[in-house]
Amino acid sequence: MTSARRPADRRGRLPARADVVVVGGGALGASVAFHLAEDGVDVLLLEADELASGSSGKPIGGVRAQFSDPANVDLGDRSLDLYEDFANRPGADIGLQQPGYLFLLPDADDVALFEESVAMQNERGVASRMLGRDEVRRLNPYVDADRYAGAAYAARDGFAYPQAVVEGYAAGAERHGATVRTHVTVQDVETRGDAVVAVWTSQGRVRTGAVVLCTGAWTRDLATKAGLDLPVDPYRRQIGFTPRLDPAPPRIPFTIDYGTTFYFHNAEPGGLLLGIADPATPIAFERTYDPAWLPLLRGAIGGCAPGLTDVPVARGWAGLYEMTPDHNALIGEATGVPGRVLYATGFSGHGFLQAPAVGEVVRDLYAGRTPAIDVSGFSADRFGDDDDEPTPPTGTTDTTTPTTRPGRRGPEANII
Repeated sequence: MTSARRPADRRGRLPARADVVVVGGGALGASVAFHLAEDGVDVLLLEADELASGSSGKPIGGVRAQFSDPANVDLGDRSLDLYEDFANRPGADIGLQQPGYLFLLPDADDVALFEESVAMQNERGVASRMLGRDEVRRLNPYVDADRYAGAAYAARDGFAYPQAVVEGYAAGAERHGATVRTHVTVQDVETRGDAVVAVWTSQGRVRTGAVVLCTGAWTRDLATKAGLDLPVDPYRRQIGFTPRLDPAPPRIPFTIDYGTTFYFHNAEPGGLLLGIADPATPIAFERTYDPAWLPLLRGAIGGCAPGLTDVPVARGWAGLYEMTPDHNALIGEATGVPGRVLYATGFSGHGFLQAPAVGEVVRDLYAGRTPAIDVSGFSADRFGDDDDEPTPPTGTTDTTTPTTRPGRRGPEANII
């Protein structure tokens, strides 16, 4: 895979002012900065570490439009459009591969739910479809298809390389006049009357009239300083990589067991990436890889792809999911606080795949335009005082969406 370009050294003095300060240098912050700068806004993007050092800084990120509510479908579908055109705008090779996403459905209730979701996706232009066992075997010969009641598949879905996406957006933002600075911590948001007037950082004060929080798992503290309650909590996710396999794996879809959350797909060179969500994971900023998760992983592999049960796991890593109580994003402009504070955070595993479209949405919200995608259901106002206790994320936890009733499960179950 070819990266967007060699990452630049973005340490340096801060400008005295900027129209907008975007906080957080992951896929979302970089996308927001690019789209604002392209729109003629004077942008300062600040990252406390290196770009893509948080939840975006992992080797592979899934991209898809298979969800159970229209807003998530539209964000995923528009983002696929933008990822497919990334080489032209902003201009970078992101290693996009589109072998499809294959959801394996354990029982008849899951099949009925996905049939409903697929029908809605088709109405919105997403070419997803339900599959029988023979088609599952053809797409992924590792899967024991007889163990599943059905499957759902969309051929356009796939994965790309988050670090290349972040660097591509950051470099594109700079070409449009934005300033990008790393190793700068935002410590406070200064207001005066009903206006934001500055941010205070580890390198001093920067005057600004607006702040966009794209701070992922680290959102709660800074949001509080800006007068906001954004219920986002960190949960560790782990994945493992096999060594090169002999024979080499065939090209397979991004395959997910909807019952256990086990997922796997191709990984370079000639191996597989394996992952699963651990329902016992506590809320914590813990990013240390722990091989104690392997028995859980192998148990799930045995139920889905028995031939891979004993495949060696050569290495692995851990990262953070930024979870909200209903496993859906927080997107919007704050109400009831001084000045202009916008936010795009809490994507619960969907941030990378929705980042391009969300960049467009935040650009339009800042400009006072109506976004092409209705994100009103993602407002933080949907959470009341008694609603912000986090639900431990598992692939079978009930998922509330902005447009459906509590208790609904669907393809947005936070698996990846």
